[in-house]
Amino acid sequence: MSIFDDKRLDNSTFKLDVDRMRKGWYTDKYFTNIAYMLKELTESGYTYQGEAHHLPAGISPEGVSCGDLEVEMQWFTRHPGKTIVVGVDKALTMLKLCTGYWDGETFINTADKLKVWAVQDGNIVQSDGDPLNVKPVLKVRGRYRDFAQLETPTLGILARASRVATNVYETLVAARGKPMLFFPARFDIHEVQAADGYAYHIAVQRYNMDHARTLGPFISTDAQGDWWGGYGGGTVAHAAIASFLGDTPEAMLTFSRVLPTEIPRIALVDFNNDCVKDSKMVCKSMFEAYRSCVDAGKLKEAEQYILYGVRLDTSASLRDVSVSPLGDPALDLGVTPRLVFSVRQALDAVWKEWDLPEVWQERAREYCQAVKIVVSGGFNPDRIHRFEKLGVPVDIYAVGSYMFDNHGGTKTDYTADVVRIKVRGEWIDMAKVGRKACDNPELEQVW
Repeated sequence: MSIFDDKRLDNSTFKLDVDRMRKGWYTDKYFTNIAYMLKELTESGYTYQGEAHHLPAGISPEGVSCGDLEVEMQWFTRHPGKTIVVGVDKALTMLKLCTGYWDGETFINTADKLKVWAVQDGNIVQSDGDPLNVKPVLKVRGRYRDFAQLETPTLGILARASRVATNVYETLVAARGKPMLFFPARFDIHEVQAADGYAYHIAVQRYNMDHARTLGPFISTDAQGDWWGGYGGGTVAHAAIASFLGDTPEAMLTFSRVLPTEIPRIALVDFNNDCVKDSKMVCKSMFEAYRSCVDAGKLKEAEQYILYGVRLDTSASLRDVSVSPLGDPALDLGVTPRLVFSVRQALDAVWKEWDLPEVWQERAREYCQAVKIVVSGGFNPDRIHRFEKLGVPVDIYAVGSYMFDNHGGTKTDYTADVVRIKVRGEWIDMAKVGRKACDNPELEQVW
């Protein structure tokens, strides 16, 4: 699975569309065209006929069967800086199941004739951006026409999964290890959720390993946990509050009464654009229900009404009514540091407004001050870093569309190149200008 358990995932996890992948359904057409051409050359007995070859002096091109040529290909990213590598196991599964050729209606699998080296999911590659100094994450030796059709899908899973993992990792660094809710599902098609959730999970483990932390994963859909056994969680939606006529406290009380206690009670408090007021109202309603259960000796039932947190998700086009305007109104839009400070101060002190017997006052204070603040809505590492630098009392960040960002420092696109060919039993450098065979000490021979 990864460097964290030293196991490889297989197709029982990925459930590849093997038949269509073997037929090149997911492959850029020029690769399938080349594979077809090379197969036809082999069957016709063609050998190299040109005069402008690049073989070293003393090695004759005579009799070289281009269609059966064995090559060494390497997969790598040129992303400057750090890339959290994910997608290796799925790429290997593609090679194992889909390397080969069609003989009429029968697919002849030749994966056992390959030599394959790969890193583990969760490894880090560091690049200075120089294509002559890359760190391959996958290296294959074998007859090129047998795996040419797999270049596109193997690059695709590596690029996608590594991009998500690297963006998650950088977000956790910016948040200084505070928990992060993984909320990008609504920003892409549902078919990618399993791979994205796995990439997130690997990134969290990598962060924990590098920074001696014990963060847990927080995903929003069950599909995101499919490859590693996780389950989706989340907060109350705006639509749920609308279903209770805009009454946020009533929505939360009902949610808490009906849903199992394993689901954290996190109230969404921006529905009425007054996060301070609604946070205080929810906290009071939930505490009163909690206290009533405790006084009645229903301690298990009381757990249902422990308010875990409030989530601020104010639209970037609105200024929350609890935030007084500054000179530039644009500075007050959305979830701002001042809004978070206001909500924190309100929650910490709201218990003082309640008519409580003395025996409950200290417990009420602890209850309120334990309520966490979750923020969402357009967060990325730069914005999170600003919040952290200002000491904004955020406990959990929810991040969505940024996880798919792919430009500048977040670009983790992969490429693959043939860098050597085998002629008369000898491996010869044969890469396009600007490329060469490179090494990575993290590579291990897989088969």
